[in-house]
Amino acid sequence: MIVVKFGGHAMKDENGNFSKAIKSVVDAGTDVVVVHGGGPQIDAALLESGIVSTFVGGFRVTTPQIFAIVERVLTKDVANVVVAHLSAIGIKAKAISGRTNGILVARKLSNLVDGTKVDLGLVGEVSAVDTRQVLALLEDKCVPVISPIATNAEGTQGFNVNADLAAAALAGALGAQFLIIMTDVAGIYRDWPDQGSLIDQISASELEKIKGNFAQGMAPKVKACLDAIEYGAKAVRIIDGTNANSFSEALHGRGGTLVMA
Repeated sequence: MIVVKFGGHAMKDENGNFSKAIKSVVDAGTDVVVVHGGGPQIDAALLESGIVSTFVGGFRVTTPQIFAIVERVLTKDVANVVVAHLSAIGIKAKAISGRTNGILVARKLSNLVDGTKVDLGLVGEVSAVDTRQVLALLEDKCVPVISPIATNAEGTQGFNVNADLAAAALAGALGAQFLIIMTDVAGIYRDWPDQGSLIDQISASELEKIKGNFAQGMAPKVKACLDAIEYGAKAVRIIDGTNANSFSEALHGRGGTLVMA
């Protein structure tokens, strides 16, 4: 099984490269779960509504007003576009919110990756995953396309969850062979933006030791790698999803940054 995080900046899929690569994997008999982001789409919707949002440590501070827009954009707009791309080339796919039937259960995120205390509003960290509905879709030969929205344990409050971390939680719970995180950079850099500091391969234990060195959007990706392996995934590969060939390369074990258990 492969879990793929399809990032907002990598989601144009103008030539169908992502969808075609997914189809090749599915046709070969491998189960695929897609978790999508949608940062640029959310930014555009907030701008249209005249709302300014801020980021702290790579996370979007999420007020109730912002959460309503985030949930709508992810579960309605973005998810349906991803499903349409997959369906167009013959892949059976279904959009589903992580909030549905408690697939993703979260609590309020109160610490950044480096341990700093923070109040990000309705930003959650996944505390439990119910895989039953996901497994049922896979059994039906359907690719689940999951929006990174979670619910609290009581089912009364939704949370905005970083898509990298949502994908990590799902990959771990499903015991995925690989988690592939598609983003808009070539991988993990020891010293961003120094292009020469790209890490080709690293163990989870080594990455754990240096995780405090990463900032902004790279920090949640590093945490996602560590979480996925801690939860049970075998390996994580971070790739540049804006490169048309990177996903196919990743499926053949090449490119980006490989984090091993």
